Amino acid sequence: MSRIGKKPVSVPSGATATVDGQLVKFKGSKGELSFVVPEEVVVVFENGEIKVDPRDDSKVARAKWGMSRSMIENLATGVSQGFEKKLEINGVGYRAAVAGKVLKLSLGYSHDVDYEIPAGITITTPKPTEIIVAGINKQQVGQVAAEIREYRKPEPYKGKGVKYADEFIFRKEGKKK
Repeated sequence: MSRIGKKPVSVPSGATATVDGQLVKFKGSKGELSFVVPEEVVVVFENGEIKVDPRDDSKVARAKWGMSRSMIENLATGVSQGFEKKLEINGVGYRAAVAGKVLKLSLGYSHDVDYEIPAGITITTPKPTEIIVAGINKQQVGQVAAEIREYRKPEPYKGKGVKYADEFIFRKEGKKK
């Protein structure tokens, strides 16, 4: 039994939810999101809560049960609060700046890296060494943060590169004389 799937998803205040067959839609102050629930899962909207149950006791239905509930909860959180990921840049001369719809990254290469900011995502740089990726779609926010980090991953000797704010870099000792 899925412990996550058993919990109903409550609709946050200021947001509206509709369930039309397998389609779940949320509309809130931040925007509108929808998710098509797999056929192996039944979705019911009652008493201001969305309840998710597997159609049968098959392994596939049970696997998609918890995932569907988590996706629906992410929609509810996204339209009411939104999601954000913080990235930190470490290294001499490494910095970031937003110019219009482009994030300009100086990461020690012979050229600056220009990253086109996708629709639905806002990127801010409060400090030149800090990047905040925000949006209503959790998957898209995580994907954009991962793509930015991919340009220069943190290395284990000096810790230079782009890392998540809550990430721990396991440091190695350099070579000895």
